[in-house]
Amino acid sequence: MMDNVLFLLQDYTFRTVALGSALLGIISGVLGSFAVLRRQSLFGDGVSHAALPGVILAFLLTGNKNTEVLLLGALASGLLAALFITGIEKNSHIRFDSALALVMSVFFGLGLVLLTYSQKVPNANQAGLKRFIYGQASTLLSRDVILMAACAAILLSLVVLFWKEFKLFTFDPEFAQTLGFHTGRLNLFLSLLIVLAIIIGLQTVGVVLMSAMLIAPAAAARQWSGRLWLMVLLAAGFGAVSGVLGTLFSSAVPGLPTGPVIVVCITVIATFSLLFAPHRGLLRRILDRRKTRARFQAGISTTILKERRRLS
Repeated sequence: MMDNVLFLLQDYTFRTVALGSALLGIISGVLGSFAVLRRQSLFGDGVSHAALPGVILAFLLTGNKNTEVLLLGALASGLLAALFITGIEKNSHIRFDSALALVMSVFFGLGLVLLTYSQKVPNANQAGLKRFIYGQASTLLSRDVILMAACAAILLSLVVLFWKEFKLFTFDPEFAQTLGFHTGRLNLFLSLLIVLAIIIGLQTVGVVLMSAMLIAPAAAARQWSGRLWLMVLLAAGFGAVSGVLGTLFSSAVPGLPTGPVIVVCITVIATFSLLFAPHRGLLRRILDRRKTRARFQAGISTTILKERRRLS
C-alpha cells in the first residue's frame, strides 16, 4: 500500500490533479466561509447550476473547445444569474431562497436544452461539455492548474485587501452602512468573488457538486472556531486536504471519479466536525445537556431533603 502511494506521489498526472484540487479546496474554503456566515449557502448551488448554459453557448458561438473559452461563458452566465438573484430579492417581495430556486431551475433547464441541441453539432461529443455537469478532475492539465493558481492568488489577495470591509459587512451590515460603506456594492463585489471561485471549480467537481465544495469546508471549520480568521484558515485547510485525499483515493482505486470522491472526503470531515468538535459538536452539546440535567436534578433533590428536614 505504501509503495503504491509513493508511486502515485511521483506521478506527474497525480501531482497536477492533486495540486489543482487543493487549490480549489483553498479557494472554496475561504470564500465559502463568507457565504455560510451570511446564510447564503445555497448561493453557490444556484450559480454553479446557472453556469451550464454559459458553457454550452460559449462552445456553440465560438466552436472552441478550450477550457478558458468555456469557463468565460460559464462566468458570464454565472454573473448574470447572480445579478438576477440579487435583483429579484432587492426589487420584489420574493425572498432570497425563492429567487435562487427560480433562477437556478430556469438556467439549468436552459443548459440541459442547449446541451441536447449541441450534441447535433459536429465534434460536440469531443468537446467535453458533459464534464462540466459532474466534473472530470482527471482532465486537468498543467495550464489549467496555472490558471487556477493565478485566479486563486488574485481572489485571496482581494480577500486580504478587503478583509475589514468583508468582516464588518458579514457580521453587521447595518453598522457598516452607518459608517459610510456602500453595502450594496460590497454585496455585489463579494458575490462576484464567490462566482469566480465557483467557475474555477466546475471542471474539477462539476455544476452539481460545486456547492458542496463551497459549503462543507466552511461548515466544518465553523464548528471548531468562532473567530473569522481562524475559521477561514481551517476551511482552506480542510478544502485542500479533501482535494489531495480525494485525488489519492480515486487514483489508487481504478474507476473512482475524482470529483465525487473529493466531495465525499470533505463530507466526512464536515460530519466528524459536526459530531466531535470540542465546543460546537453535537456530542459535546449532548454531554453538556446531560450535565445540566444532572445538576438540575441534584439541586431539586437537595432542596427536597432540606425541606423534609425542616418539616421534621
